[in-house]
Amino acid sequence: MPVTKAAAASGDATLAKSLSDAEIFYDQTMGWIATHYMSIVIACSIGAVIIAVLYGLRMLGTRLCRREHVGHWPKIIGRAISRTNLFFIVTLAARLVSGYAAPPAVISTTIGFLFTVAAALQAALWVRELIIGIVEYRAGDEESGSSTLGSAIGIIRLLVTSICFIVATLLILDNIGVNITGLVASLGIGGIAIGLAAQGIFSDLFASLAIIFDRPFRRGDTVRWDQTVGTVESIGLKTTRVRATTGEEVVISNTNLLNKELRNLAHTMRRRATLMLGVTYQTSPETCRRLPDIVKTIVTAHDKAVFLHCCMTNFGASSLDYELLFDVIDEDVEVFNATRHAICIEILESFAREGIDFAYPTQTTFTAAPDGRMIMPYAEIPPDLIHRS
Repeated sequence: MPVTKAAAASGDATLAKSLSDAEIFYDQTMGWIATHYMSIVIACSIGAVIIAVLYGLRMLGTRLCRREHVGHWPKIIGRAISRTNLFFIVTLAARLVSGYAAPPAVISTTIGFLFTVAAALQAALWVRELIIGIVEYRAGDEESGSSTLGSAIGIIRLLVTSICFIVATLLILDNIGVNITGLVASLGIGGIAIGLAAQGIFSDLFASLAIIFDRPFRRGDTVRWDQTVGTVESIGLKTTRVRATTGEEVVISNTNLLNKELRNLAHTMRRRATLMLGVTYQTSPETCRRLPDIVKTIVTAHDKAVFLHCCMTNFGASSLDYELLFDVIDEDVEVFNATRHAICIEILESFAREGIDFAYPTQTTFTAAPDGRMIMPYAEIPPDLIHRS
């Protein structure tokens, strides 16, 4: 019973103090209004103008992000501006004009507290929209064509939103006098534990982000990685799927994909062709001397082909070896194949007209008599038979 009476007495004292504080607040407010009514009216008018201007900027941001024929950066910034909260606009206007109206300390403190809360939350919203807008823009067509990457973007949205609002909450608590040291330490330890537990997942997630932002390749590009050559079919949260030229689907971890040298064959500005030409030893020296000019004329006749060199490189076992080097100025591999094919056919036609024979592996056998004389491996035709024929 005594405990109950003490608790009741304490509650009555708290209630009485609250009523007293409210009465003091009321008296100070009324006194302030009575003595500064003209300043209050002017401050309210200026605040209304500020609110109208800021609200107009928000509407402009909404229209900007809805336009089709504008760049991606105006759309991202307009999207962030359109998320400006009305509560932040009002508290910002009140904060800007409160000094002119000279309000009591309790009102000024209240305005400052509300502005701190509104500014922290609004900053979190702006940062969230800017980061997500950039990520979605960099994802581009991949997100629309891959539900897996869409899920990755959804996880990124969740992570960015959580981090932004956690930081905003910590800033608010710190500004109102709460000791957040222990809370920050707890969050840090928890983050380290989660990071260690999901190290592989986060590694692949950040690798997918690197692919989105750096764009070493996109969906539909032909790439060469390790022993695999194929077309990128999808970029996921953890893996990238490549359709190999041999037909099978190759699933590669995003982390492993970026840890090794990767060649993007889709954006090759020029492709180089190397052809080895071998002609017979019976080809005359004069013809051998003219052969590079003959080949050069054939290559330069093609608009997309750039002649580099053609020269004799070796005396082979059964051929005189020439090396032909030329570039095809085009990204399309089919154009390269067609140009190389046409040049090869024209070389065949030109050599046929000039009487130049291509060499092929041959062997000549010489037979020696018991006394060491070289004899023919077949019987000689008697002279009289030759004259009769």
